[in-house]
Amino acid sequence: MTPPLLAIVVDTEEEFDWSAPFDRASRSVANILEQHRAHEIYAALGMVPTYVIDHPVASDDKAVAALCALQQAGDAVIGTHLHPWVNPPETEAVNTHNSFHCNLPPALERAKMAVLTDLIAERFGARPTIFKAGRYGFGANTQAVLVELGYRIDCSFVAHSGFAAMGGPDFCGKPAQPHWLDEAAGLLEIPLTTGFTGALAPLGPGMAPLFDSPQAIAARLPGILGRTGMLSRTRLTPEGVPAAELCKLLDVLVARGQRIFTMAYHSSSLLAGGSPYARTAEDVAAFCATIRQVLTHFRDRLGGRFITLDDIYDGFANPGQNAK
Repeated sequence: MTPPLLAIVVDTEEEFDWSAPFDRASRSVANILEQHRAHEIYAALGMVPTYVIDHPVASDDKAVAALCALQQAGDAVIGTHLHPWVNPPETEAVNTHNSFHCNLPPALERAKMAVLTDLIAERFGARPTIFKAGRYGFGANTQAVLVELGYRIDCSFVAHSGFAAMGGPDFCGKPAQPHWLDEAAGLLEIPLTTGFTGALAPLGPGMAPLFDSPQAIAARLPGILGRTGMLSRTRLTPEGVPAAELCKLLDVLVARGQRIFTMAYHSSSLLAGGSPYARTAEDVAAFCATIRQVLTHFRDRLGGRFITLDDIYDGFANPGQNAK
């Protein structure tokens, strides 16, 4: 059988207070110089992550120099990540609704995407072809802009998940595996891996909306289902998810025949105090340990291989390539 394949996407962005209102002045990117902590793991495993970067990162000389060095050494792929509240043109009100760029007027969403694409092309010497919406804010107009700007991969979707309660998109019912958004234009969607474990796992996709329902959450129903071993929904991220749970998810999905996986996290989780998942140096060390444990499990216990999003794309454009 084709071995399972795993790619990593890093949401490469500024540090900010996740509990505070969105702020255009929050543009510090000190976390970029801490990415070496994860690269010590990737170097040992022969893995190349994709860094999808936003405007504060692409505007910072030290951040660009660090990421360019990784790119030029063949140790990183560079893509695009749009945080609209810190991305020109800055004409919209800063609020939760507008933090999903799919909620902006189409012309403004396009303008922000074009500005960021051009900046990354200028700073890194090549136009990016991989895009991830900030806050997963992929909407009705996003796809056409991606095609226009020459992107070939989007990785904004979160399988079996909905953000409608916050004003964002709903991905429930969308394919959980890579799929063409526009095959004629060559635009492929590669979602963040999300899956279900527990006795009711086969029913998970149909029950997915329950996990994002404000009423169900208020009644603590998702927690009850998880604690009783009936049904848990897990995203493949080391942020807030124990290594054992991530390994279990991979075991279950591989056993069911899934062969393509993507893991994601925020670059700020490698800086102490940079995200809710890395408040202390000890948290950062534990975070890196989780990444190492999960990737080692995937390779050694499941026979998995590490690839890039571009490799996945090439496998779709040239069927059978990833099986080699």
